[in-house]
Amino acid sequence: MQPKAIRGAIFDVDGTLLDSMYLWDRVGEDYLQGKGITPLPDMEERVRTMSMMQIAQYCQEAYGMTEPAQQIIDEINGMVLEKYRNEVQPKPGVKALLSMLREKGVALAVATASDRCLIEEALERTGLLPYFDVFLTCSEVGAGKDSPAIFYAACKAMDTRPEETVLFEDSLYSMKTAKKEGFLVAAVFDESAAGEKEEIQQLADWYVQTPEEWQWPFVG
Repeated sequence: MQPKAIRGAIFDVDGTLLDSMYLWDRVGEDYLQGKGITPLPDMEERVRTMSMMQIAQYCQEAYGMTEPAQQIIDEINGMVLEKYRNEVQPKPGVKALLSMLREKGVALAVATASDRCLIEEALERTGLLPYFDVFLTCSEVGAGKDSPAIFYAACKAMDTRPEETVLFEDSLYSMKTAKKEGFLVAAVFDESAAGEKEEIQQLADWYVQTPEEWQWPFVG
């Protein structure tokens, strides 16, 4: 593949741009326990591929919660909001990567399963927000990353086609969704996906341990 074929790049946030996956390790279980509900053993595994709206609906359906979905979302977001506002940092090399893509004339989009109220403040505080032409969340699009809807919405906004658009991502399920639709995949390691590392390496067009390793036209 020649570098000139790349016109757009879509970035996941948690685990890709930001070193923030640790915030979500137990937040679902802690939320339910705070409501006096015992989480099912596979609770965290079930919700890891969901949008915030899907998580709220899951809490209603699986645990019989009667709170409105938006209230559940707001309460979960509230558990991690201050850490996004004041603590989380970019992964090493992220700014250099974004600058390189900008210099090459590549359009940049954020596509995140987290809600805007969390991510936008963190990206602004860390100086990453100005790099992006497009900012999309799964909740706003109405589908999680098990659907390609958010990736197609990003392409439409950037005026690019899947085959000339790279998804930067750390989660296998999201990579699989994009790859099926003809997107290029640039994978970055995150400890939260350590158990899927081998499969990610086989699937991705490029793979690095940290964003510091990215070069044009990427590596791997």
